[in-house]
Amino acid sequence: MGHDLIIRSGTIVDGSGGARYRADVGVRDGKITEIGKISSRGSQEIDAEGHVVSPGFIDGHTHYDAQVNWDPLGTSSCWHGVTSVVMGNCGFTLAPSRSTGRELVVRNLERAEDISAKAMALGINWNWETFPEYLDALETLPKGINYSVFVGHSALRTWAMGERAFEGEASEDDMARMRAQLKDAVKAGAMGLSTSRNTGHETADNRPVASRFASWDEIRALVGTMGEAGTGIFEIANDVTTRIMDPQARKRSLGLLRDLAVETKVPLTFSVIRLATEKPTDTSFRLHTPREIWRDFLDLFDATAAAGGTIFGLASSRDVNVLLSFKTQLPFDRLPVWKEFRAKPLAEQAELLRDPETKAKLIKVANTAAYGRAIGQEARPPNWDTMHVFDKPLPPYPRMAELAKQRGIDPVSLMIDLSLEREFNCFFMQFPTMADDDGLLEIMKHPRTIMTFSDAGAHVGQISDCSIQTHLLSWWVRERQALSLEQAIHSMTGRSAKCWGFADRGLIREGMVADINVFDPKRVTARLPEVVYDLPGGARRMIQRSDGFKATIVGGKTVLLNGEHTGALPGRLLRSKKAA
Repeated sequence: MGHDLIIRSGTIVDGSGGARYRADVGVRDGKITEIGKISSRGSQEIDAEGHVVSPGFIDGHTHYDAQVNWDPLGTSSCWHGVTSVVMGNCGFTLAPSRSTGRELVVRNLERAEDISAKAMALGINWNWETFPEYLDALETLPKGINYSVFVGHSALRTWAMGERAFEGEASEDDMARMRAQLKDAVKAGAMGLSTSRNTGHETADNRPVASRFASWDEIRALVGTMGEAGTGIFEIANDVTTRIMDPQARKRSLGLLRDLAVETKVPLTFSVIRLATEKPTDTSFRLHTPREIWRDFLDLFDATAAAGGTIFGLASSRDVNVLLSFKTQLPFDRLPVWKEFRAKPLAEQAELLRDPETKAKLIKVANTAAYGRAIGQEARPPNWDTMHVFDKPLPPYPRMAELAKQRGIDPVSLMIDLSLEREFNCFFMQFPTMADDDGLLEIMKHPRTIMTFSDAGAHVGQISDCSIQTHLLSWWVRERQALSLEQAIHSMTGRSAKCWGFADRGLIREGMVADINVFDPKRVTARLPEVVYDLPGGARRMIQRSDGFKATIVGGKTVLLNGEHTGALPGRLLRSKKAA
């Protein structure tokens, strides 16, 4: 039999961590059927001369739960080689959800994940209540890439408790309802359970999201339910006690995670990113988590494995940074004078900023007013020493304090001037990548971490980390030469697939599902973000495209060719099987 697709003359980096080699790849009926020198012709052929052929990338920390309802491609992740995502992280999902309590689910998502309530109201066809019904609804949606999904603890609580989910602990009856629904969900194919104890996760009315009211006993009981069922992964957005400077308090908190993984035999996962507050009341982020803290995380992974449990870490190829611009958010937006100014159309803002008196007034307010509390990825008060101009895809980036000093002007004036010069198409990084800091490299190289923490689908007006896969390839592999291509791809494919239980993906091997990337390692780079108004109802978001990807193939079908959608929508709902 002939091949549906042949990828010819590429350099295979197969996702296993093994050495690259040159070969053709044949695909038929969505599977890889032949690797080597293929003499027959394919119905479609891709010339991969000078290109790398790798498995499709897996992003295990996304929030496409709402967006998948109106965007089948999974933009912007698809533009960065991602062919499979896990969504429903941090306790936030659209199910289970009673027909009389949809607003409770939206309340959890709206501020904590910066997802427009209006877009959700217009773009989601709420035709489910239980989680198995939700999975069936996802199955019917058109999809360009593959999706798997956690049960969100906040949604589980509001489904079982209604408004009481935002008030306190669950009763025995509440627990019985949650445990039964969770058991049904994982049996139907949910990835597992996700939760948040993160003090940065709040509702629009400044209350903790529902999962933050849960006791640790509640969490133990729910994870224990998955242990009894023999399936599921537990994802947690940890609270501040895992990152505080007191080593004994930190040890106690991390010990709870170790014990939970060992006792239940349920794999646990959480992020190993380097931003932290030392105190729950602290409103300013440290630039980086001190090394002793994230090294405690790495030690925890090893200690848990030695005790018979599993915890794996979710790493990123760059430190989390908040993007600022006049088209999205600025540090000054909550100041009353600025708030009134920012409510005006952008064209009127530009005109007013060219008026010296108005500009001087805004600068004075920005430098003297009291800033309110911000959470999550919301803009903090400006720190000009750690704010950079995001003017090109890769580091180094100009530092605002230095640029202002060179020009002899106030940094607020500089931000205004640069924005006007570029017609507001100018971004500033609040927490910039530290390109000379090898802490990220140590985290990414650890054998019990995977590079997969993008938050894509959330914070759409605040961050743009959908490009971390492309950044890994362009910065750490090509520019820094700190990782080999084999190491980088292994982390995003074979190792990730093993962690998430995707047994038929993540490798270029005969018999595996043909989720494949073809890219030029000399050119692969993220473009600068851009602001678009394409959410339901015209709501705003940032997108970020890339260069260097020749083809992205999902289930044997070419979905993207030279960055453009071919029209194919072969993506699937990946129902979880028994956890490894």
